[in-house]
Amino acid sequence: MFKTEQFEDRAFKPLSIAVIAVSDTRTLETDTGGALLKSLLEADGHTCHDRQVVRDDIQLIRTAVQAYVADPKVDVILTTGGTGFSGRDVTPEAVEPLFDKRMEGFSVLFHQYSATTVGTSSLQSRATAGLIGTTFVFCLPGSRGACRDAWEGILTHQLDYRHKPCNFVELMPRLSER
Repeated sequence: MFKTEQFEDRAFKPLSIAVIAVSDTRTLETDTGGALLKSLLEADGHTCHDRQVVRDDIQLIRTAVQAYVADPKVDVILTTGGTGFSGRDVTPEAVEPLFDKRMEGFSVLFHQYSATTVGTSSLQSRATAGLIGTTFVFCLPGSRGACRDAWEGILTHQLDYRHKPCNFVELMPRLSER
């Protein structure tokens, strides 16, 4: 569906990525979405800095995200879960106020790609992304399918320095410019 190319003369630059599963019912052992993201990002050559499960609670989610943003070793944060419409789904409400810059296109691309695998059920996600300081944050749905769609359809490319015509990795040195 999406055209992908690579700069042949660029070396891969591994990123340090933190994974936060947002759930009231999952544990680290039963969190299949977060485990899949860890597996996919490591298979692509990145490092999983840390992986944790946080309850569906605005303050707990914010605290976890802010701790990783404050860690200079973390380049990217992936959250999984809490992006639906149930009363306990509060990840966007927790994270979006922290964004310095919102990435409107991520939600659009996620829904386009996801629609190819789940059809109109893609509407049930409030996937979002943005930049907090110099850290990219992507809030994904909790299902394994949605995590796979986001990684394989978008993130694997944009988090690869070799991807052209442009990617997030080449922007990272310039994120703190004022």
